[in-house]
Amino acid sequence: MRLTKLRDPSDKTLALLLLAPAFVLLALIVIYPVARLIYNSFFDLRLSGSAGQIKFVLWDNYKDVWVDKQFWNALTNTALITLITVPGALVVGLGMALLANLPFKRQWPVRLSLLLPWALPLSFAGLIFAWFFHTEYGVINDVIRRVTFSDYAAEQQTMWLLKPHWAFAAICITIIWKTSSFMALILLAGLQMIPKSLYEAAEVDGASKWVQFVHITLPMLMPSIVVALIFRTITALQTFDIPYTMTKGGPGDATETLAMLIHKTTIDYLDVGYGSTLAVCMFALSLFVTSFYLKRIGGSAR
Repeated sequence: MRLTKLRDPSDKTLALLLLAPAFVLLALIVIYPVARLIYNSFFDLRLSGSAGQIKFVLWDNYKDVWVDKQFWNALTNTALITLITVPGALVVGLGMALLANLPFKRQWPVRLSLLLPWALPLSFAGLIFAWFFHTEYGVINDVIRRVTFSDYAAEQQTMWLLKPHWAFAAICITIIWKTSSFMALILLAGLQMIPKSLYEAAEVDGASKWVQFVHITLPMLMPSIVVALIFRTITALQTFDIPYTMTKGGPGDATETLAMLIHKTTIDYLDVGYGSTLAVCMFALSLFVTSFYLKRIGGSAR
């Protein structure tokens, strides 16, 4: 009887059989690591000093996070990077997508320019822009010196990565440059799915390009914008590579993000328990932001 069901399965049985491999893979690479992370957060687990002595502390690690100044500093930096770079990448990416969607005779050079920043590894982008903003031989300082024709004006901008506010601005500029191409690729796909007949009808009615953009392009593009914002926000909350390669979190801890603090705690200090707690906090923050997008922005897009 069971063999007969397997040979001629119902729709429900067939769906379960087809989804079983994906569920097993998901459990191995997502569910188990997250569950293990949460489990470790309840222990005082250090790989140095009293190594081998694992102590169950329940909520103590979470209480320590609440009063940890480094955590709140890293969380603030991460939130600021997210609030600055996500809208910035969306605006720049939308402009790039609109440009790439224009009826050029040869569109491949424009679309190739969208792929290059996206394909460049994050650490490489950080190293490149660290050279751009270098104090002594950076391109930015050289351009400022040549444009202003004043050594004094150039000296005011020399220490880009050595002053907290300038370093933070340099990191945000780099992240926007790197991630705007990703936003542009998603938005370009959404633009190409908008029927051209809508624009033709609007032109017949005398609608200007701006009216067409506000009343046709943006509403039709909203689902793609939501998807782009979800992916970009999650990666912004997990920002590590670019600040690490550009400033190592400095000067001091002015540009240290939550992911960098987790790396420092777990890898440098070998405090797995507390590092797991910080990672759980970042995971919970990512879930909260994703649910916010899906409920608020996603609801308005339907």
